[in-house]
Amino acid sequence: MSESTGALQALQELEVEELARYAEHVEIKGTIAQFLTLGLKQGQAIWASRGSLLAYNDKISWQLKIPGGASKAMSRMLAGEGASLTYVEANGPGAEVVLSNNAPGRLLTWDLDRGAITCTSGSFVAALGDVNIDVTIARKAGAAFFGGAGLFLQKLSGTGIAVVHGNGDFHLKELAEGEKLLVSSGNLAVFSSSMGYDIRGVGGCIKAIFGGEGLFMTELTGPGWVVLQSLKRVSVAKKASA
Repeated sequence: MSESTGALQALQELEVEELARYAEHVEIKGTIAQFLTLGLKQGQAIWASRGSLLAYNDKISWQLKIPGGASKAMSRMLAGEGASLTYVEANGPGAEVVLSNNAPGRLLTWDLDRGAITCTSGSFVAALGDVNIDVTIARKAGAAFFGGAGLFLQKLSGTGIAVVHGNGDFHLKELAEGEKLLVSSGNLAVFSSSMGYDIRGVGGCIKAIFGGEGLFMTELTGPGWVVLQSLKRVSVAKKASA
């Protein structure tokens, strides 16, 4: 079994043993819109996406903080995630928090000891452990202006567990060295940071105007793995205006 194939299997199975190093108990439930319940150890802190708190008990406190400090604020805003994230802390035994993406879809867990991952806007839910949450830039700036999944993406690395969300159902795909995959804008959720990322025009005015996919598609180049979401991601701005 190749490294990427092993990664796909890991993505499809809750990393129970790995998660146990960072939480008292972990449970993912739900069918239409999955949610995550975490029992945290006293003194433990985790990062979560803004607006992800579904419920928590009186042993939990939280505040808005900027991963990496003020120097990362602007790049995070450009990534479409806002300058700050929710910083959740357990102040006593029996602390429990419930997190949700507030959208129909599924959750995946990923042990960052297996390698760094790159998330598109809206995919990140939570990080447990010593996780670095940085903003990375697509290899070509055209992705910022012509569709694709955006110029600025979130890169998660370090030691710990990342929890990511995909709208609808997941399609997991492994790409060999040099193999390319074109993805419709908004259907890309997360991919291994070893992948190349760019955009490609759909070709021809008729396709662009009447094809329903826009002018450009996201182009991924292996080696690595990618998780696609069957429902397109709704932007933060559209959610706010709904």
